[in-house]
Amino acid sequence: MTSHDTVRAIRWHGDALELLDQRVLPGIEQYLRYEQAKDVADAITDMVVRGAPAIGITAAYAIVLAAQAAQRQGAENWHEQLDDELQYLAQSRPTAVNLFWAIDRMRDCLQEKNIEALEQLAIRIHQEDFKANTTMGNFGAELIPQDTAVYTHCNTGSLATGGYGTALGVIRSAFQQGRIEHVYAGETRPWLQGARLTAWELMRDDIPVSLVVEGAAGQLLRDKNVSWIIVGADRICLNGDVANKIGTYNLAVLAKHHGIKFMVAAPTTTIDVKTKTGSDIPIEERGASEVTTLRDQQIAPDNCHAVNPVFDVTPAELIDCIVTERGCIMNPHTAAVESHMQELAQ
Repeated sequence: MTSHDTVRAIRWHGDALELLDQRVLPGIEQYLRYEQAKDVADAITDMVVRGAPAIGITAAYAIVLAAQAAQRQGAENWHEQLDDELQYLAQSRPTAVNLFWAIDRMRDCLQEKNIEALEQLAIRIHQEDFKANTTMGNFGAELIPQDTAVYTHCNTGSLATGGYGTALGVIRSAFQQGRIEHVYAGETRPWLQGARLTAWELMRDDIPVSLVVEGAAGQLLRDKNVSWIIVGADRICLNGDVANKIGTYNLAVLAKHHGIKFMVAAPTTTIDVKTKTGSDIPIEERGASEVTTLRDQQIAPDNCHAVNPVFDVTPAELIDCIVTERGCIMNPHTAAVESHMQELAQ
């Protein structure tokens, strides 16, 4: 079930990677071509590509590019010369655990000293993400009542993944099943991913959407027929705490107050069992100019200090369900997450 799904943000061409430049959407739809691993890492940092699953996929392809470049230099130990590129990639977005998962998986494959095997693994990581998204979309859709509306935050669709999406994957599946009548998308300051990306993606795929100023979320949830808030994740802890785009925690508190269910949709690669609780998650802080300017237009006084955390942590007790490609973790807690991951290992 992949109708209402036409967007692809990542294109691999064997010796080059193309990324849909998400910084200039929706006004300009353009792909940027990359042939060097460090340029790809910069693209991750600079938000050309974003979303935890997409970052992991992009990093995997970047490692293929690095290996190809090292091999062209002719050294027999080319696979041992990639440490600098791997470290540079690891620093590109430190909160997104999928980045480190992909790097570790590709590093293991490097020991085979086989470029073709490395490339095939990157392609498989990409394909596995798409398959996982369609599967979790159907799991999550089963929880959505008929003829309802849902609220989502940031962008979690095909732009943020290998295709179909995580939270938007659930929304796509539920819409196809006739369960969802309307989607409310929070604008997501300061990068406006909800306005620029989610609204564009849903409108492109003919899914009814209304853009919402985030300060209006409480009023909307009180007055409208919203049954679930559905979000993605950049890292899920062993105890079920979730790091996601800044503003997610606010929505979880509002959902609890208004009796609205709160769902996190993410692949099992986003679950970091080594991180016990949300207090152990590094929260990326970006430059003040992202808050004090808008599209390079200054909107705050000169020298105005700004706080710009990119993520926040939502405690597990505010989450009704975590949906992965393995199924649903209801009322997440440590034992439930452990059991979910043990089943995966088996």
